[in-house]
Amino acid sequence: MEAPLKTRHREILKAIVRSYIEDGEPVASRTISKRTGETLSPATVRNVMADLAEEGYLSQPHTSAGRVPTEKAFRYYASSLTASRLASAEAERLRLEFLGLDSLGARVERSSYVLMELTRNVGIAAAIPAVAQELDQIELVPLADRRVLMVLVTRDHVVRNRAVMLDQPISPEELISIRNYVNRDFHGWQLGEARRELERRMMEERALYDAVLCNLQVLYHKGLLAVDTSPEIHMEGASNLLGLDLHLTRERLRELLRALEEKQRLIELLDRFLEQPPGELEVHVGLEQAHPAMKDLALIGITVNMASGLPAKVAVLGPMRMHYERVMAAVLQTSRALAGARF
Repeated sequence: MEAPLKTRHREILKAIVRSYIEDGEPVASRTISKRTGETLSPATVRNVMADLAEEGYLSQPHTSAGRVPTEKAFRYYASSLTASRLASAEAERLRLEFLGLDSLGARVERSSYVLMELTRNVGIAAAIPAVAQELDQIELVPLADRRVLMVLVTRDHVVRNRAVMLDQPISPEELISIRNYVNRDFHGWQLGEARRELERRMMEERALYDAVLCNLQVLYHKGLLAVDTSPEIHMEGASNLLGLDLHLTRERLRELLRALEEKQRLIELLDRFLEQPPGELEVHVGLEQAHPAMKDLALIGITVNMASGLPAKVAVLGPMRMHYERVMAAVLQTSRALAGARF
């Protein structure tokens, strides 16, 4: 375990990182001396910078140049911060962005767009349904032209609707009987288990003399209790990476952009780096584990429990040289807006 940095070393290191984030240029000792109001001489700063370089916090691109923060330095700097608050005008604009959005997809999509706009980096938002969702209740509504609206409500308060066409009509009374049968026998069951048990019962009662089971089989094959558990995920601003100096060849940059276009790759990125309980902001600097081309990138994100009970994740992907406090504030505020979603 490394010894903690001395107070002077900590302050100078943070000043170097802030200067590099603002200017993007190697930082000279005289620059830091001026930032401290000349309370530290350039010689003193130079000695501390030499110590920080030995400890792996700084690198020197050229002999005569200043110093550049390393991944280790950015990681230390990010860990020393707490999320600030967005300006009141921005917070109000963010609140208004979500007014009138009454679907899960719309709110997730807007979250990614808002994060991109607020940070000028890559905004990512995903709602990730639980694989083992449990049944609360179903409702079966007769429609015109032999159609039935199947409404499925799970115990995490997610509501799904599906209209299906039948070869033969089922009366409203029969639909009520089917609804009552399913709600009575399968309330609280995991959906996959409920479907397997329904299938078993129908296989046992091969003749299906019971009208309820006979019609239930029809609706079963139309997808009753079946749900799509694939994540709802959106990403905005991948083109913002093109203007960054990521030290990538053209081919490696293409690989990175292709990777970000893959929904599964984005889910893996969020799952790998956002592991803390809901509400805890996470900052990860250097993402080479996820993809070699992400070595110089950082991810700031948070897991959210929305009002519907559905888990979600929002994050910003950007360069290590990003304005961490502003991005942290944007992620935190966006997560709060998304957490208020009700469906």
